[in-house]
This record gives sequence, C-alpha cells and structure tokens, in this order.
Amino acid sequence: MPIAEINIDVNQSEIRDYINQKLDETLKNTLFTWDLDEMSKRTCMSKSFLENEFLRDPRMKLLERRKEKGKRFWFYEQSLVVMKEIMDEW
Repeated sequence: MPIAEINIDVNQSEIRDYINQKLDETLKNTLFTWDLDEMSKRTCMSKSFLENEFLRDPRMKLLERRKEKGKRFWFYEQSLVVMKEIMDEW
C-alpha cells in the first residue's frame, strides 16, 4: 500500500504578519500604560529618538503620569494615537 505524500507551501511573511496582528490585538486589550523601556521595545525606536521626537511634544506631555521624580508612564492607547498624529506631521 503506497504512502501518501503531502506538500504544503507556507508563506512565512503572511504568517508572521498574522501573528504580529494577533499580538497587537492582545496587547491593546491588556496594556493600560507603558513606560519608556516598553515603548522603545514595542516601537523599535531608541529611547533617545522617542525622547526627542515624541515625548517632548506637548500632546505627549499631557498624557505623561509620574509621581515626583518617579518613573514616567503614558496611557497606552491614547499615546499611540498621539504618536501616529506626530508621525503623520513629519
């Protein structure tokens, strides 16, 4: 009895995009705030670039939360909207 042979072609790029999309959806549902370290990881931008191009903007300053001389946080979804607005202005 012959053994069946099955070949499957997989588009790695489409799979990666799908997984990233699902991860983004999950993050949106779980992240309430994020800090500079997390922002740097998620956006693939350096901390200094984020500081210079985004965090000095008055719109981002409004979203920044911190206790006196404490760690800074930003509301996740609101800051994403502002970051997109800033990028659209470039």
